[in-house]
Parts: sequence; C-alpha cells; structure tokens
Amino acid sequence: MLASIIIRTYNESKHLGALLSAINNQAVEKDSFEIVIVDSGSTDSTLEIANNFETRIVNIRKEDFTFGRSLNIGCDAAHGEALVFISGHCIPKGDRWLSELIKPLKNNESEYVYGRQIGDEESKYSERQLLNKYFPKESSIPQEGYFCNNATSAILKSVWEEDKFDEELTGLEDMALAKQLVKKSLRIGYVASSVVYHLHDETWTQVKWRYERESYALRHIMPEVHVSSFDFLRYAINAIFLDIYQAFKDRMLSKYFIEIIQFRTMQYWGTFKGNQEHRKLSSSMKERYFYPR
Repeated sequence: MLASIIIRTYNESKHLGALLSAINNQAVEKDSFEIVIVDSGSTDSTLEIANNFETRIVNIRKEDFTFGRSLNIGCDAAHGEALVFISGHCIPKGDRWLSELIKPLKNNESEYVYGRQIGDEESKYSERQLLNKYFPKESSIPQEGYFCNNATSAILKSVWEEDKFDEELTGLEDMALAKQLVKKSLRIGYVASSVVYHLHDETWTQVKWRYERESYALRHIMPEVHVSSFDFLRYAINAIFLDIYQAFKDRMLSKYFIEIIQFRTMQYWGTFKGNQEHRKLSSSMKERYFYPR
C-alpha cells in the first residue's frame, strides 16, 4: 500500500527538517511512501528545507487557505492508496510511526485513523495534560464516537474521495469528516503505538486564538454545545486546580504555577469567545485565526 504523506506548511522551518528526516528514517521501504507538501506562502526557509528532501510541493495562495481546503488539494495531488496527514510542527517518535498508523487501514480494521500525540520538555505543562487526556497509551481500533485529529492521521483515499474535508471550517475538519463517516457506519480508529511529538510554540494570544477558532468550528459540528460565561469560569477554575494538583504531585508546581493559570485562562476564554461568535468569518478574522502573530 503506497502511503502519501501530506504536510501543510506555513513558516514551519523550525521543525520541518527534523520532521522530514524522521519520515525518511521510518522502518519501511523507501518506495512505499511519497511526501506531498502543501504550502500557503511561507516566507521563511520552509521551502528551501523541503527542497533538500525528496518532496513534491503544491502551492496554495495564503488568502485561499483553510485547513480543509489545503488537505483536499494535497489529497488530489497524492498518488497513494493511504493518505497520511502530519502537522509541520510534529515529529514522529521512533521509526514505527508510519507502519503502525496505516496498519488498521491495511488490515481493514478502520477507514480513518489517528495516532498518539505527546509533548516534550519545552511544551507547556497544561498542554501536556491535555495530550495525555485525549491521546492515551491504549489503542482503540475501532473506537466509539467521532473524535479525530489530523496532527497525525491517515485515511483510505477511496473513502476521502466519497467524503472530502469541509473547506469552510476554521478547524476541526478532522472531527467533521469523522462524524460524516460514523453516520455511514464507517470506522474511526485510535492507534496509540503511532506516536508524534506535537510541538506548539505559541504566545498566550495565539493559544487563545487557537481555541477560539476551534470553538467557532465546533458550533457548526455540534450546534447543541453552548458555553456561557459561567461555564468559562467553571471550566477554567476546575482545570487550573487539577493541573496545580498534578504539578504538585510531579514536584513541578513552582516552575509551572503561573503558566498553568495563563494557559487554562486563555484556553477557556478562547473557547467561550469562539462559541459566542455568530458572525460570518471575515477576512480579518480569517487572518487572525489561520495566521496568528
């Protein structure tokens, strides 16, 4: 099964070299995969780094970018039976990432799968707690529900051709597609043995905007979900206390105390703001969500 590894990039020079090196060091035959990069106007050395490896680069105009559209463009350009997605700021852990990820597709155990994400020592403490919660150490193939995450995932191309990614959403295009597939009785799988480091290098404002755009998208996927100002306070305070307790147990409280408060406040403030936003996405909102500074 040929795997087409599709990477969305915009100024990903910090981690792209390590990502492409890790892909080329996977324990698979070199002719069993191809790398397709969908770039939306990088101004750093992203494309120079990509050209040092055997990749195929597809360009998309910055103003045309959405997460779903860039993936659909990459899928259209791909030749593989399995479409593999990995974020430009993720790095596979070990040489079994690819083979483990696509195994459920090859074995007819799932049609759409996603792998485990972990942080590193540079990751924000609360971010690591979230990754541990949503990406546990045990696989679930297939799983219940339609949670999915394209930071590292794979889907059969034949399945994608029938149900493509929503090109209007500001995020969570993975969950939106997974929901459609589950309605058709197709299977979503979680592969804990396929692991990547997911490395977010964000300011506090960027953290807020990330959760705001995802919450904005979630309103369209799950319109029954409502987040009030009371919910914001309740969720943030509860998460802060849980993280503080865990950091105390880990003997890291003095190091991360302020960071925990900052992260959880921005997370839930962004979630509240995105849930309350009912205007059509403007060009200025799109710029802020997709290209936060």
